[in-house]
Amino acid sequence: MSTEVVVGRIARSHGIRGELVVDVHTDEPDDRFAIGTVLTGKPRQGVARRLTVTAARPHAGRLLVSFEGIADRGAADSLRGVLLTVQVSELPEITEPDSFYDHQLEGLAAVDTTGAAIGVVREVIHGPGGELLVLDADGTELLVPFVAAIVPEVDLAGGRVVIDPPEGLFDQ
Repeated sequence: MSTEVVVGRIARSHGIRGELVVDVHTDEPDDRFAIGTVLTGKPRQGVARRLTVTAARPHAGRLLVSFEGIADRGAADSLRGVLLTVQVSELPEITEPDSFYDHQLEGLAAVDTTGAAIGVVREVIHGPGGELLVLDADGTELLVPFVAAIVPEVDLAGGRVVIDPPEGLFDQ
């Protein structure tokens, strides 16, 4: 299991003062992007760096975030595409039953109600209509609404999710 979890991705710069547009990948943006929070910025290539939040505000379904030492558009542009991560150990414990962090679900085997393999959970997408599990089924991508009627069981200890697909869900 990874020791880090992605909480955001820098999409682009905003304005001339170093502000960045961040796509949020956390249910707790107020906590993850609070002033003084230190995140790890991981570019696709190159060296990871620590980034300290100095300001954050909502903007068109995303966040506008400022980081210490990023004071102009050029510095901000150099961070395009950087993933923002935190250590899993820094995440608060989930106390609600049937609530999970994305990283807990990613990599779980997806099986049907008879136990037959369907695929593996590759990622969780958070959309306006709710969450979707993205399954890799032998190279085919399957999208499964993450609702109790279709995903009646999540067995973290057993490393699996049980899928009870309605007729037609997996038809191409």
